[in-house]
Amino acid sequence: MDELDISDQIAALRSTFADIRSVVGVERLEAEIADLSEQAGAPDLWDDTEKAQKVTSALSHRQAELAKITSIASRLDDLEIMVQLANEEADAAAAADARAELESIQKLLGDLEVQTLLNGEFDARPAVITIRAGAGGVDAADFAEMLLRMYLRYAEQHGYPTTVLDTSYAEEAGIKSATFEVDAPYAFGTLSVEAGTHRLVRMSPFNSAGKRQTSFAAVEVVPLIEQTDVVEVPEGDIRVDVFRSSGPGGQSVNTTDSAVRITHLPTGIVVSCQNEKSQIQNRAAAMRVLQSRLLLLQREQEAATKKELAGVITASWGDQMRSYVLAPYQMVKDLRTDYEVNNPSNVFDGDLDGFISAGIKWRKRDQE
Repeated sequence: MDELDISDQIAALRSTFADIRSVVGVERLEAEIADLSEQAGAPDLWDDTEKAQKVTSALSHRQAELAKITSIASRLDDLEIMVQLANEEADAAAAADARAELESIQKLLGDLEVQTLLNGEFDARPAVITIRAGAGGVDAADFAEMLLRMYLRYAEQHGYPTTVLDTSYAEEAGIKSATFEVDAPYAFGTLSVEAGTHRLVRMSPFNSAGKRQTSFAAVEVVPLIEQTDVVEVPEGDIRVDVFRSSGPGGQSVNTTDSAVRITHLPTGIVVSCQNEKSQIQNRAAAMRVLQSRLLLLQREQEAATKKELAGVITASWGDQMRSYVLAPYQMVKDLRTDYEVNNPSNVFDGDLDGFISAGIKWRKRDQE
């Protein structure tokens, strides 16, 4: 076989990796892990359960981030050995393995490089995502459920823990709305580019005439608050309603009134949670989401960047940021970045990396 020479590509990867290490700040990361490890080892840590969970979660996130950096350094070293052995033994299979490893490291570094662009005030936070059906009737409700599955699949593929806090089912099919948490470092910075109006064009499965139908859904992404920046919400500013949790078709999934709906009277923001078994747990989760939304609203008002962070999402004509076309042709296109693919099935199955990467780069250029 011909000698495998990918030394230039490996050198380019090492240069990119050095830049990423510098931006990420490995020494700072190691110092944070040492500090969090000391806190996690305190004998009285679990006297305050909420603080303990915060410390252990932060430690886990930082350790995962450092492990990713360390793993790349090791894999680059191993790649050079793989190339050397493949050439010494003239082994075509080993050379193919080396090329595959090169491509894998290139993708991983590309993802990390995009992450270095996430330097906004809230970008490092976990995210709270809400999906709402818009114009389009039953098709819109079905589309909203397709988007919910798409984001949950994306999170699953990346190992991001998710918790569905509330789901409001539509009468015929699909959902009216759903809210869920993505508990991973930089989840907000990564997924905030997904906020906006999504548009679906397809032959409607709910139309007996089989006509083409256009429907819309809105995606809202807010950062999950931390204990240090909780927005105080006076009891007089909220109305709390309790009700019985239910699943599709109104089937009871809980025999007590444990689900909670909180309405923030000054702003009209409504948050529901029925994921937990007790009313107290559901109220605490709903308050956390409400405070997250109020915090973002407060920052938007202070910085006059409402359009930049969240925007006005109406889920109707003229506002869409992405189109999913299933008929008469197959295409998913982001209207801000012009990034597009011709395989909607993969996208609806969680393959969003290309769209998210393009969106983060587009946002960075737009801010400059």
